[in-house]
Amino acid sequence: MKGERMSTQAAHNGSWVCQPNRHYRSRGLFFGDNPFSFANTVLLAQLSLSSLLTSLLQCLLTPLGESSFISQMLVGLALGPSFYGGDNPILEAIFPFRSLYVSETFAYFGCMVFMFLVGVKMDLSLIKKSGKKAMVIGALAFVIPMIINFCLTTHLKSNVEMDARLKKSLTTIGAFQASSSFHVIACLLDDLKLLNSDIGRLALSSSMISGTLTWVGLVTAFTIHQTSMQHDDVLPWMALCVVCMLILVIYILRPIMFWIVDQTNLSGRPIKETYVFSLFLMLLFCALFSEFVGQHLMLGPMVFGLAVPDGPPLGSALVDKLDSFVSSIMLPCYFVISGARINLAKIDIRSATIILLLAVTSVIGKLIGTMLPSLYCKMSLIDSLSLGLIMSTQGIADILVLQHGMLLLMIDQSSYSMAVVAMMVVTGTICPIVKIIYNPSKKYKCSMRRRTIEHMSATGELRMLLCIHHQDNTPSIINMLELSNPTIKSPICFYLIHLLQLTGRASPLLISHHRPSRRGSKRSNLSDQIINAFQIYQQFNYDKVIMNAFTSVSPYATMHDDVCMLALEKRVAMVIVPFHKRRTINGMVESINPIRGVNKNILSKAPCSVGILIDRVMLPSAAASVSLTNRVDLYKVGMIYVEGPDDREALAYATRMAEHPMVALTVVRVIEQKRSCRQSMNQDLDAEMIEEFKLIMTTSGIKHIAYEEEMVSDCVGLINVIRTMEHEYDLIMVGRRHDGESAMFVGLNEWNEYPELGFIGDMLASSDAADVVAVLVVQQQTIGGDQEFLDDFRCLMEESFSVDINPLDHPIAWPQKPPLT
Repeated sequence: MKGERMSTQAAHNGSWVCQPNRHYRSRGLFFGDNPFSFANTVLLAQLSLSSLLTSLLQCLLTPLGESSFISQMLVGLALGPSFYGGDNPILEAIFPFRSLYVSETFAYFGCMVFMFLVGVKMDLSLIKKSGKKAMVIGALAFVIPMIINFCLTTHLKSNVEMDARLKKSLTTIGAFQASSSFHVIACLLDDLKLLNSDIGRLALSSSMISGTLTWVGLVTAFTIHQTSMQHDDVLPWMALCVVCMLILVIYILRPIMFWIVDQTNLSGRPIKETYVFSLFLMLLFCALFSEFVGQHLMLGPMVFGLAVPDGPPLGSALVDKLDSFVSSIMLPCYFVISGARINLAKIDIRSATIILLLAVTSVIGKLIGTMLPSLYCKMSLIDSLSLGLIMSTQGIADILVLQHGMLLLMIDQSSYSMAVVAMMVVTGTICPIVKIIYNPSKKYKCSMRRRTIEHMSATGELRMLLCIHHQDNTPSIINMLELSNPTIKSPICFYLIHLLQLTGRASPLLISHHRPSRRGSKRSNLSDQIINAFQIYQQFNYDKVIMNAFTSVSPYATMHDDVCMLALEKRVAMVIVPFHKRRTINGMVESINPIRGVNKNILSKAPCSVGILIDRVMLPSAAASVSLTNRVDLYKVGMIYVEGPDDREALAYATRMAEHPMVALTVVRVIEQKRSCRQSMNQDLDAEMIEEFKLIMTTSGIKHIAYEEEMVSDCVGLINVIRTMEHEYDLIMVGRRHDGESAMFVGLNEWNEYPELGFIGDMLASSDAADVVAVLVVQQQTIGGDQEFLDDFRCLMEESFSVDINPLDHPIAWPQKPPLT
């Protein structure tokens, strides 16, 4: 083929015969070799270019709400014949036609591993756990668009003139357009940060139903079509081979994987590399078996991925080792190969309009199948529409189906191109709409009721939500719980939530340990030690506190949704979260930046007050913080009061602490000498709060309580006050938000390393004294405007639903005897 232009355009209608049989690796430019004449160099250049362009385009499209599928397909089209027409010398050098077979093999291998990993992340138990609503939505989202498209294609073939090849494959295209996949919806929800939302959980459960029905129908249709192409009746043999593959995976390979899990759990160490290597060999064998029996290359890996036990230690290890490389490096190459088969210049407008019409009717059918049962279950119109749009998206799994249909001559090349373009148009339109109309954080902004410590009754029940990321957080959180002074007259009902990063699965979990049926869950084992420590504390204070424990397994980006949802449903007054920095056993300070992002999201969206606890003192055990009554000396608490609602909330919390017999509270009010009248309302409320505190100090009989005032003129004076308090107290409480225009804070924002802690909290956290003093930064519940009030009223009037948990709305029944075991 010397002298002939090699291009990706030849992937449409070209044939490659041979190439010179020389060495396959370049010796380098200095020896006169052209690196782009060798397969290795070309493959590396293709991977580099496709990955780089995909990442850059994704950075641009993510703020618009587009999914990764759109950016990947756009890069594939841009590097194909649709844009440059085969006349770009640079792309001709990187994508020569002689490299097509190597690139395509590598691309399909990456796609195979990707689909396997998505199968690993899937939890088939969702089908059993799905309620009637999810099952009905999933079934109707499959059946209704199929019926509508079948009727429409029958009408079009009878009454509309069209290309003969399109007319022959129109029914098949309509069925492909009406299909859906769990893989696509799970990836979309992850891109839109909606995995932990109510809509996301329902969409995952419903897509499991519709996706299962879709793939059963596709495998059946492909098998019947292949047998119709043969002279002999091979349908029984192909069906028997598929059954044999299922038996092999379920009854041989899956027990082997459970044995690997048991061996890994017994050793207490990370999974061995030999086990990972064995699983990879099983994956390759399943793919080879699928090819042997004439099924799609992806069928075996997908079935095998479903059989892998999700989560740690096996599923998480596979995802951690393969996911980033496959998704970021290998998968973009697959979309480039897919884009090379599409030439927009050769698409017939009339045929494209017909296929786009089928795509639109598929969306309408899925909307009908999803919204009708959702509205019947009293979901809001916006939520039902958002769910229907999410269920209508398509992606990589649907492209694989189209390519396999083209391989089996069920559709032609031109129809494939138009179907892919229609898929991109529909999905690219749906994603931004969902991002605009559905905001899960709206329901958290409860403007109707003040859920703060300041506004609660002094003798009422205090509800708190305590968040823990690591078991090292346990002693300090228990200490804060004891400082909150639970009594018989004013008990504390606290909800404990252990936050774990989602690895090795696609669907998040919210496990309620209050339910006996969930106690045996392998996910709950990671939280047992933490929960046991709090249960011991509850047993020693059985008439004062009661606990409900949860475990949240979710991505860091959406972890705050579980926290805010529990805070809303349980009507808590304060959420306490640990600071993202913690001290390790060897004395080093460890910073976990994803946890910092979780804390920021909780601060901005929580429907109640929030406290960030900075406690880097390593205590020997949880028992050291079980009770302050074991202390010989008093626990000294200092409160820095400036102004504003956050300081009032911190003072209300500190006043409750002061009632503890082993707590000594000192409130230091910092007053600006030349105070302006910018915040007259806040100043009135602050004065009223201080007067109430002084009244409590003089009439309540609390012994260890004091009030001081410090006059400062600038930030230097404020810093001096803070420095004098750092070494005198065990805990310092501060408000988070203050007036940045005040003379006390001018210039401090330039040194603010942790804005989420505010000006004073940031100084205390950055100080060396933070190693010996704990700091609690308090933010009072944020109240929105009138429009948010209306949105919140709508949210609270709607029926709350959740797939994984059923909130306990009944009153807390306090135990009458110690629940000792």
